[in-house]
Amino acid sequence: MTVQPLRLAASPVTALALAMALLAGCASTRTQESSTYDFGPAGHAASQASAPAAMPALVVMDATGPAALENERMYYRLNYADALQARTYANSRWASNPLQMVTQRFKARLSQSGMKVLSATDASTGVPLLRVEVDDFVHAFSSVNQSEGQLTLRASLFNDHRLIDQRTFTRSTPAHSADAPGGARALAASTDAVAADILAWLASVDTRKR
Repeated sequence: MTVQPLRLAASPVTALALAMALLAGCASTRTQESSTYDFGPAGHAASQASAPAAMPALVVMDATGPAALENERMYYRLNYADALQARTYANSRWASNPLQMVTQRFKARLSQSGMKVLSATDASTGVPLLRVEVDDFVHAFSSVNQSEGQLTLRASLFNDHRLIDQRTFTRSTPAHSADAPGGARALAASTDAVAADILAWLASVDTRKR
């Protein structure tokens, strides 16, 4: 930080005190601790559905999405002021990038349902494959005091390289506070809700469909 020369007449002692106060403010800004958030432990959901009997195993690919979600920044959007501008919390970050977090949460929830979750390297003929493309993952403010954790994604189910079905899922969970912690909790809840929606969808899909 650059301290500008004092323009007003002041004693040397006063000028020195002002300069030291400004420098102290700059130092505290530089050393301010940052907070790191994730989705928390994946405790067993009360409404967790069971794995579809016709789909005992599933290959889950890593989620893909916009380049902005490939880093650990926590984004928020003031829809009531400028919906086109994505902003970031200055001193708050995700523990890993949102695409990785969404992937791991989905795998955990599917596994909890009793499904055998496989990775791309475990893929074999006859095992359905799930691809997820995240379109939106943001703490969105509809007003100064009202905000939601919004997740929108497109899920595609393949079997032997054939597209079986595709569906778009959207969840919006109210945030209990208008800050990074509130946004993190709301996005975690939205991710869990979409995981439940995907599990219900998989149970309704006939993987023999051509």
